[in-house]
Amino acid sequence: MATLLRKLCESASLKRSGSNPNPNPNPSSERAPSPLGAFDTLPADILMQIVRLVGPKHAARLSLLSKSWRSLVSDNDLWVHFLHTHHPLSALFAETALSSGYPLPTLSAQSSPRGSLQHVYALRERLPSSVVIDGGSGYCKFGWSKGSSPSGRFATFLEFGNVETPMYTRLRHFFGTIYNRMQVKPSSQPAVVSIPICHYDDTESAKASRQQLKEAIYAALFDMNVPAVCALNQGTLALYASKQTSGIAVNIGFQVTSIVPILNGKVMRKVGVEVVGLGALKLTGFLRKQMQENNISFESLYTVRTLKEKLCYVAADYEAELLKDTEASFEAVEGLFTLSKERFQTGEILFQPRLAGVRAMGLHQAVALCMDHCYSAELAVNNDWYKTVVLSGGTACLPGLAERLEKELHSALPPYISNGIRVIPPPFGVDTAWFGGTIIGSLSTFPGPWCTTKKQFRQKSKLNRICTGQQHERIEFTVNLYFSNNTCIHMFGNRKPL
Repeated sequence: MATLLRKLCESASLKRSGSNPNPNPNPSSERAPSPLGAFDTLPADILMQIVRLVGPKHAARLSLLSKSWRSLVSDNDLWVHFLHTHHPLSALFAETALSSGYPLPTLSAQSSPRGSLQHVYALRERLPSSVVIDGGSGYCKFGWSKGSSPSGRFATFLEFGNVETPMYTRLRHFFGTIYNRMQVKPSSQPAVVSIPICHYDDTESAKASRQQLKEAIYAALFDMNVPAVCALNQGTLALYASKQTSGIAVNIGFQVTSIVPILNGKVMRKVGVEVVGLGALKLTGFLRKQMQENNISFESLYTVRTLKEKLCYVAADYEAELLKDTEASFEAVEGLFTLSKERFQTGEILFQPRLAGVRAMGLHQAVALCMDHCYSAELAVNNDWYKTVVLSGGTACLPGLAERLEKELHSALPPYISNGIRVIPPPFGVDTAWFGGTIIGSLSTFPGPWCTTKKQFRQKSKLNRICTGQQHERIEFTVNLYFSNNTCIHMFGNRKPL
């Protein structure tokens, strides 16, 4: 490779100096140097393959040698190749669809990259790693945005302290533990944090709860001197990890499953966030009960969870599966375990909750209801945006789940809605939301439009307090006006916040 690069540089040097390696002094035999030196006679596709071989750093050096090389090396297709090769985590999708920050461009505006991808590549190379934290609903994953996997995992922030412990205190302890384990100063890098999806109707109290949690996350991190913070919900991050900006994110969490419609990165709460009261905990508990009824002894719940992850699956046809021999074994820490029908009955409760004694919609019914609401709302010119379903969460990794859900949706919905539906399994397994955070943290424009700084957060908080105070003023004034017209002018002139 070094020899090839040296040859390229020598050819360009000959071209710049105008020297001729031919010793014949006859002027008639002299020729002007070619634009690409000794490589000028090669076909363009072969020459491009050569440049691909030398790699992005050497290609950038070639662009400094001459205008002809600069024109060749600046080709966007070349840098698309380098992005795919050296930045495999959805780099082109991210730079095309996400680099402008929120609000995202419309679906039709995401088809081509903006500007020079050579410049984008250079920015990504110089960008330092940021801290990515996926709180999760059962276990937290944390690590660097340029890492190939999370650096570590432990219990989510909800477990830091008891219920009476203030949210801010729990969050401060939670984030402090992460930065200690990563051995990094909070002030050195910005952070991308996932926010748990709130499972409430869009009432005033629900809005206040969501806002309170988000503000507590920002306040805890900024008090630790984190320079900039990007906080996104887990469903949106899972969608980005699958190279989508619109669709339905199905997050099978620790205790509940959320079905979240997302259009251009924004959660469509007015369309409706559906919730099924089944999660990883319920499936693990169901398998434990089945094992006990079948006299399969075990000592810890960890063993049951391990068996669920290693042996359980979702049947394409539940009734047909009951007639098959499905016995399989796994060597766990406690010994060898053999399961049979428990393997697919555990996952079946997602579709038939009554098997576990739960009165709730099945997963396919909740997703179908969400799709029907999306269809009726007519929110986009392309009304097929909701037909992409992305799964996330550890339980969503059960083999056969995506195929079964897609099959059930086609059966439950009319053709004008069901045609074109596709269900995508978790792109990065249990770490899907975390990898969605790394996509944001690796953008060439990060932290820029995606992040809030400490100064911006304080200004926004101050504005919110002012607006809240003004609301209280209006309420006080209206009440007094209603009860006593004689005092309305006096109240207007001397109004005070409640």
